[in-house]
Amino acid sequence: MLVEKAITCGWFSFQQKELEITACMGELQALCRTAGAETVGQLWQKRPVPDRRFLIGLGKVEEIKRLLGVHGANLVIFYNVLNTMQQRNLEDFLGVKVIDRSRLILDIFARRARSQEGKLQVELAQLLYLLPRLTGKGITLSRLGGGIGTRGPGESKLETDRRLIKVKIARIRKKLKAVTQNRDLQRRNRRNLPVPLVSLVGYTSAGKSTLFKTLTGEDVFISDKLFSTLDPLLRRVDLHDLHPGYYYILSDTVGFIRSMPEELLTSFKATLEEVRQADIVLHVVDLTNPDWPAQKSEVEKVLHQLDIGPDKIITVFNKIDLLADRESIPARSHPGEWYISAGERQGIPALQEEIFRRFFSDYQVCTIEVADEQQLDALGNWAIVLEKSRTDGGFQANVLCSQEKMLKFKEYHGGVIR
Repeated sequence: MLVEKAITCGWFSFQQKELEITACMGELQALCRTAGAETVGQLWQKRPVPDRRFLIGLGKVEEIKRLLGVHGANLVIFYNVLNTMQQRNLEDFLGVKVIDRSRLILDIFARRARSQEGKLQVELAQLLYLLPRLTGKGITLSRLGGGIGTRGPGESKLETDRRLIKVKIARIRKKLKAVTQNRDLQRRNRRNLPVPLVSLVGYTSAGKSTLFKTLTGEDVFISDKLFSTLDPLLRRVDLHDLHPGYYYILSDTVGFIRSMPEELLTSFKATLEEVRQADIVLHVVDLTNPDWPAQKSEVEKVLHQLDIGPDKIITVFNKIDLLADRESIPARSHPGEWYISAGERQGIPALQEEIFRRFFSDYQVCTIEVADEQQLDALGNWAIVLEKSRTDGGFQANVLCSQEKMLKFKEYHGGVIR
């Protein structure tokens, strides 16, 4: 397969620091690598305001053209969002395909989506991105060829008529609504469980999948490429080593990234709802990344948009085993911070204990007697049932539950608590 050769570019303001710019451009290269392209050149420019015609100045555009010739590159990718006119002007001047970071991320998502919901969400995001660009000589679906930035709806050869695109968007939203209703039903059923839903979030490549594998024992796919997890995973995690009988449900979701394309946030609301409904959110931070404070801040912005309060969040600083010295570990600023190595299982028991403390601290073992099987079945929505047996008068169960929940169960369903 022919590997596309790309030149990566960016415009930045004078207020942005060198460390931030280096992180942004490094991230863009990582996205190119994930999409299957080889980055053969890179340049960026600081200027007070973006150029109206090309985003960057004409001199820099000429430099890109020279680099294209030197390296035989056939693709230019900008960190910044390009408007229709800027993209058209750049393609006309450079004579190669020009895309922006948003389009690149959408292309990666199109590759990674596996579930029906994921594929629908990606297709919706792509169409929302393309719709405002279907004007004049700008991007048209009929012009899309092969390679990066062209996967998804472009391959279906849709007409460029805006009305038809809007019909397509409405149709996808209708399908997504049906899928979402089914997911909401599953979510409500989980909410009835007497155990917490714990959701993993974090910047992409922070080590969420490794932590998911460590906690669940599942052989999940782990990659150093960005967005290795797209469709959400849910698994049971038993606490039998620390607290026999106790368990929780763990979900892993797509990694976040700075300046996440608005189309993705809009389209993935159903998936992000999984995080919003969680009882506990584990925010995984890669301490080995020099830019971790900015990455942490970006994830916190998304969590704030989802109305997730700090009382729900446990910040998990990961990869402490890879730090050159322990002095580089930041001081713990509040009780909601924990330091671990997901790969080496360092700090995992303490993290599990914290999850237990947050949700199960008022649980205790008790015995309840009920008269019929209907009451016994309902008990599973209120308590963790350890064992159950038939008695002369009905059934008896040993359960783990808070006293408050047991009293409510008795109020709604009857029974005798021992």
